[in-house]
Amino acid sequence: MSFAIAISPHGHSQKSTSSVMRLTLLALMPAIGAQLYLFGWGVLVQLALTCVTALTAEAAILRLRGYALLPSLRDSSALLTAALIAIAIPPLLPWWMTVLATAFAIVIAKQLYGGLGQNPFNPAMVGYVMLLVSFPVPMTTWLAPQAVSAQQLTVADTAAVIFKGKTNEGLNSYQLKTLVDGTTMATPLDHMKTETQRGHSVESAIALPHFSAISHDGWRWINLGFLAGGVMLFAFRLIPWQTPFAMLGSLAACSAVGHYLSPAHFVMPEIELLSGATMLGAFFIVTDPVTSSTTSRGRLIFGALVGGLVFLIRHFGGYPDGVAFSVLLCNILVPLIDKYSQSRVYGH
Repeated sequence: MSFAIAISPHGHSQKSTSSVMRLTLLALMPAIGAQLYLFGWGVLVQLALTCVTALTAEAAILRLRGYALLPSLRDSSALLTAALIAIAIPPLLPWWMTVLATAFAIVIAKQLYGGLGQNPFNPAMVGYVMLLVSFPVPMTTWLAPQAVSAQQLTVADTAAVIFKGKTNEGLNSYQLKTLVDGTTMATPLDHMKTETQRGHSVESAIALPHFSAISHDGWRWINLGFLAGGVMLFAFRLIPWQTPFAMLGSLAACSAVGHYLSPAHFVMPEIELLSGATMLGAFFIVTDPVTSSTTSRGRLIFGALVGGLVFLIRHFGGYPDGVAFSVLLCNILVPLIDKYSQSRVYGH
């Protein structure tokens, strides 16, 4: 007598890895469009740099490991990592830093652990944090939103600043930032953190002219672009609702309590949720199926921990945002969370 071995009818999915990655890339388009409008051509130059570096690094490591190149390169996972890095870094970051972060993410954070599905940490966040810790000044040097378009910086000039450190007319990146009223603050959160550390209240920090130059409205539109992409991911049924809901809910709750107890030192939840990398983290980072929790209760715990850590790092840590650090710290806890959040087995 022989028995046929087959997968259960509910044990498969109609979506391939490549289709999931490409749909996720499609969901990033609204935010990329917002960044392109606000910060200029540097966004596309960085995106091209990260994509070429990611594919090259992935191909090199696969060749060294003796794996076929095309099946792994076609799954678009390297391109998704590249896109996440490109939209997280300043648009005029020097090219070698972009290449370094992308190669580090692919080689060390992904392939060193065995490739797609084996990495315990989100590769894009590993590459970003490596740059942030090693080169904090360039990583927190952003032009004010719409400053590049106001200066009418061409694609050629943008590429010259990224690759040579100056425009074709000889204007270096520091002079360019000064000319267009750029700022060394990554987000309004950074500005408010600096001002409150100087003894100013949140209200006075927002009222300062410097805050309007940073333009919270610009960062709000970027976060709304990520939110629109998250809605697309929900529509495609690519991400669970528990993780982003728990992260945003936890961050909003902490912000509301802090603002209620000390409005002079804590911003309103609306500013907290629509600044920095909040929506990027909520819908594109913490929902990573490889590095996030795999159980329903575990996803709620994981998301809530990330949101709480983001609030603590933003207001009591040394960095203005903290999404990347929070995600990586919680990635360490995922095996423990999964172990103690399993559903009770029937009969036990």
